Amino acid sequence: MHLLPGAPENPGAQLDAEGANFALFSTQAEAVELCLFDAQQREISRHPLFDSPGQVWHGYLPACQAGQIYGFRVHGPWNPAQGLRCNPAKLLLDPYARQLKGTFQWHEAVFDYQRSALNTRESAGQAQSADPAWQINTQDSAPYVQKAVVTPASGTEAARTTVVPWAETIIYECNLRGYTMRFPGLDETRRGRFSGMAAPQVLAWIKALGVTSIELQPVQAFIDEHFLAQRGLRNFWGYNSLAFFAPEPRYAGEHPLAEFSDMVNRIHDAGLEVILDVAFNHTAESDSFGPTLSFRGIDNLSWYRTEPHDRSLYVNDTGCGNTLNADHPRAQDLVVDALHYWANDMGVDGFRFDLATILGRHEAGFQPEHPLLQRISWDPRLKGLKLIAEPWDPGPGGYHLGRFPAGWAEWNDKFRDSSREFWRGRGQVDELARRIHGSADLFETVDRAPWASVNFVTSHDGFSLHDLVSYQQRHNHANGEGNRDGHAHNLSCNYGIEGPSDDPAVLAARRQHRLNLLCSLLLSQGTPMLLAGDEFGNSQGGNNNAYAQDNETGWLDWSLRENDPDFTDSVRALLALRRNWPIFRQQDFVHNTAKQATDLPTMSWFHPDGADLEDQDWAHATALMAVLADGHMSVALLFNSADTCFDFQPPGTDWAIAFASSAEWPVLQQEQVRLPGRSSACLVRN
Repeated sequence: MHLLPGAPENPGAQLDAEGANFALFSTQAEAVELCLFDAQQREISRHPLFDSPGQVWHGYLPACQAGQIYGFRVHGPWNPAQGLRCNPAKLLLDPYARQLKGTFQWHEAVFDYQRSALNTRESAGQAQSADPAWQINTQDSAPYVQKAVVTPASGTEAARTTVVPWAETIIYECNLRGYTMRFPGLDETRRGRFSGMAAPQVLAWIKALGVTSIELQPVQAFIDEHFLAQRGLRNFWGYNSLAFFAPEPRYAGEHPLAEFSDMVNRIHDAGLEVILDVAFNHTAESDSFGPTLSFRGIDNLSWYRTEPHDRSLYVNDTGCGNTLNADHPRAQDLVVDALHYWANDMGVDGFRFDLATILGRHEAGFQPEHPLLQRISWDPRLKGLKLIAEPWDPGPGGYHLGRFPAGWAEWNDKFRDSSREFWRGRGQVDELARRIHGSADLFETVDRAPWASVNFVTSHDGFSLHDLVSYQQRHNHANGEGNRDGHAHNLSCNYGIEGPSDDPAVLAARRQHRLNLLCSLLLSQGTPMLLAGDEFGNSQGGNNNAYAQDNETGWLDWSLRENDPDFTDSVRALLALRRNWPIFRQQDFVHNTAKQATDLPTMSWFHPDGADLEDQDWAHATALMAVLADGHMSVALLFNSADTCFDFQPPGTDWAIAFASSAEWPVLQQEQVRLPGRSSACLVRN
């Protein structure tokens, strides 16, 4: 096959009826070769690409067909001290690859320098400057790296048949592999795969809970970090992206694109949304001593942020070794194009952006008006998608909760921490009230709605709900990091016994504590997020950073459902209250002021005895009553974090108890409810 000049404006491999167009951006390249491989991944030919004024290397290959395996070799300067890392011995993955072939192997050949010539170390984000003693590694990496596959365009945009308004959204966060590996009755060939997540019995369980949207931890292709491979561990969570357009091969069989698309269709058929957790903030190439797999060898200084005083060093605001250069137009194009592909070709309904502040970082720091954030917000191809930011990163000044553009929602860790503090008896009611109210202090002042606050008490990152009330300390020894990894500030409690207990009193207290947390989560204003497995008490044995536990620790233990099915029923009941009563899903912030019109919803705060909470009361109260009314109904949320009972006197008459966390249902007598210590309840009046 003879290569012809191609179309430089079409990045990646674009297939048509006559062949395929290839285009690769690189400002550092002096020459680029398109390398073709046979079905056994043996290199069969090389074709020099054509240069263009826009620094895009391109070529059109007649008769090229879908399924062709390929990669690039970039010739150019190799001077690590200056941040120049072109090495044609390294086969490079197309950044726009939509399907991968082969298995990545950690081998000396995947590094562009001779590791034996340096006294290197596993830096885990603590990169050293390039030493003059560095020597280029001329071993061919092709046998050890994954390669791109030419794939046909879908031809039509996927229809998003399920669109849930933000105010009605209830997110269910899960790891696709961990969720399905031990799901009862699932065929072995479907465990840990897209097809498993699409199984009718899996979706029936999720649908029966009453959630609306499944948020999947990363399914974009990723690899296991070198230090994990050395420990015999694997990356379980997936936040180590290699290819932003390609589904992770370990989640599929021979046809990953079709299997992913079928999963999305089946989830939509069940009336649920699909939200993808995406990690565009860094790549699997790690720090200066990492492997050369794609971006580094193509155009290191364009794709990554490097230190101005030392181009051999990467800015490490992600804590993962490198940081995407969000200021570069080509990096912005890549992110926006990938989002468009997953949404409009593959049919997903939204995205949760890991360390999203990286996408808004200039050299001087985060800016909500950053061009990349603006492009994501206003691109017509992304209209109507759910956009969720993790509004922090480990870099300097990296915490920006409440500062993302209009139309975005944000993970609200203040809700998590205030709920945990209150229900272990150490928090102030004023902080909890702000979060129940939808965090108006963070979002209303910048003209954002309550749904912009994604409320959660647990997530993949930290203790499960069961472990939060069973462990005082993290137990992460299996990660091989000396139990130093993961959160140390967990705001957890163990009721006097670390870990499992057979003491009925301890078990009852822990159970009630879990229901309290879920009651405050699911009946607050904002968008609630439930961690998969919390509905039946899944445990990770006290590991609060199970990112490397692709085993029974990280996989959900579905047998625990049989231990306490009534607990799951209580979770379903809370979700039903939220789903059936719009008063818990206000689209605007609700207040109670003398100037407010009487036909608008109101939210008022009281002492248990029914007296108004005055300013001086907030700092000392251990119990709280919040009353919401909208002209059709009223609800009263009763929260008691003290060890002793409180008699709650809600305003008015004709109240009924809709939910209570205590094992013994509270009795409503003479319009008064005696609420046990450390418990919660919801009252309703039509």
